[in-house]
Amino acid sequence: MQADETMTKQESEEMIKQLEKVFDIVRLLDEETLYGGSGIESEGGEVCQCYSFWGRNEVCENCISLKVMQDKVQRTKLELLGQDFYQVISKYVKIDGKPYAMEMISRLDREVLVDDDGKNQLLSEISGYNDKLYRDALTGVYNRRYFEEKIKTTRFSAGVAMIDLDDFKIYNDTYGHEAGDMVLDTVVQIIKKNIRKSDILIRYGGDEFLLLLPDIKGDAFEIKLRQIQEKVHTAAVSGYSQLRLSVSVGGVLSNGEKIEDAIRRADKYMYQAKMTKNSVVTEQSKICTEDRETGRKGGQKILIIDDSEMNRMLLSEMLGEEFDILEAENGKEGLEILQQYGTSISIVLLDIVMPVVDGFEVLDFMIKEHWNEEIPVIMISSENSPDTMRRAYEMGVVDYISRPFDARVVYQRVLNTIKFYAKQRHLVTLITNQVYEKEKNNRMMISILSQIVEFRNGESGQHVLNINILTGLLLESLVQKTDKYHLNGSDRLLIITASALHDIGKIGISDRILNKAGKLTEEEFEVIKRHPIIGASILKNLALHQDEPIVKVAYEICRWHHERYDGGGYPDGLKGEQIPISAQIVSLADVYDALVSDRIYKKAYSHKEAVRMILAGECGAFNPLLLECLEEIQGKIKEELEVQDVPEISPVPVQCPISEISELSMPEDKK
Repeated sequence: MQADETMTKQESEEMIKQLEKVFDIVRLLDEETLYGGSGIESEGGEVCQCYSFWGRNEVCENCISLKVMQDKVQRTKLELLGQDFYQVISKYVKIDGKPYAMEMISRLDREVLVDDDGKNQLLSEISGYNDKLYRDALTGVYNRRYFEEKIKTTRFSAGVAMIDLDDFKIYNDTYGHEAGDMVLDTVVQIIKKNIRKSDILIRYGGDEFLLLLPDIKGDAFEIKLRQIQEKVHTAAVSGYSQLRLSVSVGGVLSNGEKIEDAIRRADKYMYQAKMTKNSVVTEQSKICTEDRETGRKGGQKILIIDDSEMNRMLLSEMLGEEFDILEAENGKEGLEILQQYGTSISIVLLDIVMPVVDGFEVLDFMIKEHWNEEIPVIMISSENSPDTMRRAYEMGVVDYISRPFDARVVYQRVLNTIKFYAKQRHLVTLITNQVYEKEKNNRMMISILSQIVEFRNGESGQHVLNINILTGLLLESLVQKTDKYHLNGSDRLLIITASALHDIGKIGISDRILNKAGKLTEEEFEVIKRHPIIGASILKNLALHQDEPIVKVAYEICRWHHERYDGGGYPDGLKGEQIPISAQIVSLADVYDALVSDRIYKKAYSHKEAVRMILAGECGAFNPLLLECLEEIQGKIKEELEVQDVPEISPVPVQCPISEISELSMPEDKK
């Protein structure tokens, strides 16, 4: 047949009769069938209502007849249903002026379709295609498409958990998408190591995962989820040792209901978990049942902890019209409710004298868990002695109301406290967002500037990234070994960020010298030695920003990262602890990366040889504590930087008077 035919209805009927002698099924599909109102979109955005030829009541995927109708051509495809192959040929025709797609379908004999090797290869290719179709490209677990097409409407008994990564946007914005990718991969690997092969992990959204655990019992389900949560929280992210991960998990047991319905319930508990973060909430662990709540669901919550049922009733009637009320008849029950709802509770109204756990014990526990920083507490008690009131205020109570109380006064004081804390939270959120935005912009601009320097120096940006990673690893090891330098998390992050600017002074060095392939003269080498002073001068001239911590740390690193612990470095000949610890660390990181990298003036040393040379003092003197750190983490460094083994270069004493790895220190046959 021709690719495009025009015929009468009688001619088409005759043609179909002839074709039916060859094909199992021959049919005509008109525009109404192909473009009918099923609401299912094809790849091109059009709607297809062409049902599969084997009689299943589902919409065709990748419908070739729809494409034939659009392109007015003939197309062929191979369909695989179970273990059977079908050949589908679709041809554009016009019958009495009306367009149709004529489909011709044949079931292929698997035994003679291809030989055994070809058959296995064909099945493998199709299986591989489906695997790629349903796998997340980054993490390798199942993707949202797999859920929508294979899981969503299924019914089976399973533990269903929604796992959300806490503060994922912050990781991306502060450290970049590469860090975000590493975080996702780290979490996925942890989950996979702690589940069975029969369990199903799906990347449900950007930072959300769906975990299905078939045929698991309630206690085992909760234990498994808490195991995953704890493993994530204690995990280290490769290359980003300063990150501390956590997940919020909500879980339910599905007993034959649709999985999509179970997910809705699990999602609700996941959002409860996110109120406190790094926690697990399941149906089994849910403490507060519906009979403890009155009023609207999802409104601002007030927790009343009082052993007097009458007092709880009075306060509930007073506040219940505007707030959701949670009640506890003693301190122990109140703490259980606090653990369940966390910071989603807007305020706690607390009695002092109660059985089991009293009010002061509740306050003490809230202080230890830092809940009192976000959840205000109003003490309502008949105990109104000065000592009792003073103790309550010292433990963080924001207000103290003595019984008997005026209902309108209590209502207004509660409302004012809630509003004040809400404004405070909003202000903290705004400031936090501004800080993260500033940090993100700082890192971005520093990265751009350092990349410019590296590009001009004929090197890739990998050197800057390696210095960041090495600096972080050395800092992490150092603070575990000693508290001598008083480096908190913010200090370490500043040093890691500023390390990218260590060679900014090379901007002021001539290209002719900077990228010279041959041996430098003594005069040229003296010019090279000026780059720390040039870099420090650039930062010193930022008059408006001299008080910024990042500028101060960057200045230290720029000026003194070529100093040596014995005073043999430059430009100022500083010795020992005269050299800021930030510069000492970046100096060691810089030397290691220079050794294991190919440069215009030298070939790369192996990781093992580079470490040996540094520890042997062949690259200058370094802080003994830092050398211990280097020796202890050398395996981790090789793994993090993925340093390739290279042929060993015969070690020679480093003759460079400034103890810098350069072409002057290389063997003659390597220059």
